[in-house]
Amino acid sequence: MSADPRELLALAEEVAREAGRLIVDERPRGLAVSATKTTSTDIVTEMDQRAEQLVVDRITAARPDDGFLGEEGAAREGSSGVTWVIDPIDGTVNYLYEIPAYAVSVAARVGDDVVAGAVVNPVSGEVWTALGGEGAWLDGRRLRLADPPPLEMALVATGFGYDPRRRARQAQVLEVILPLVRDVRRVGAASLDLCALATGRVDAYYEQGLKPWDLAAGGLIAAEAGATVTGLHGRPAGEPLVVAARKPLVGALVGLLEGLDADADPLAGG
Repeated sequence: MSADPRELLALAEEVAREAGRLIVDERPRGLAVSATKTTSTDIVTEMDQRAEQLVVDRITAARPDDGFLGEEGAAREGSSGVTWVIDPIDGTVNYLYEIPAYAVSVAARVGDDVVAGAVVNPVSGEVWTALGGEGAWLDGRRLRLADPPPLEMALVATGFGYDPRRRARQAQVLEVILPLVRDVRRVGAASLDLCALATGRVDAYYEQGLKPWDLAAGGLIAAEAGATVTGLHGRPAGEPLVVAARKPLVGALVGLLEGLDADADPLAGG
């Protein structure tokens, strides 16, 4: 089966839109936590599970040989070389509390490269899309980042982990950063933070602890809009740390975070 990125993007957008309608239209009254993961605050609802199953079912019907990597457990190797990386509700705590800042994120990866991605905010109706090497769009409008401000005038987005030890360390890093920038925003959904960067609603973003499904689509969208998406010490973006901004701001933020050892993980070694 072919892996035309445009076809993959069309499918990603279609299924992300459908999953978005599901989680809004069929959200039960009195929605409750159905499970927890890494900690008691890292939650899953029945709608996370239903949305992921919908995405898997729709993609499997169209492309039965593809693989999956999903936050709620979808995992299959596949034989086509395409793996779908799925976050059915990025921002589940926001969703539980009916805060309108959550998203469906669907990306297609060929080998190690994310080639297409879609992020849908089902409350606002906004849809971000990107094709590797070809650009990023919001509702069909091409996104291209302007030159960034200096660090001291930058609006920086970030997020925090669920484990109290990691969160305490992240607070220490933030305590240093906050006086050095314009201000900080914490939305609670990494994909929306990365899309906000791509749209120019924030100037930079950093966070520790992102999983592939948190980063795949949003990271591609930010990169295709002109941001550099990286880790520290020359490493790629990943779970130790993700830093994203347009040059030269990204260099200033990376330098600051490296000086704070912001990718040091208090959970390492148990």
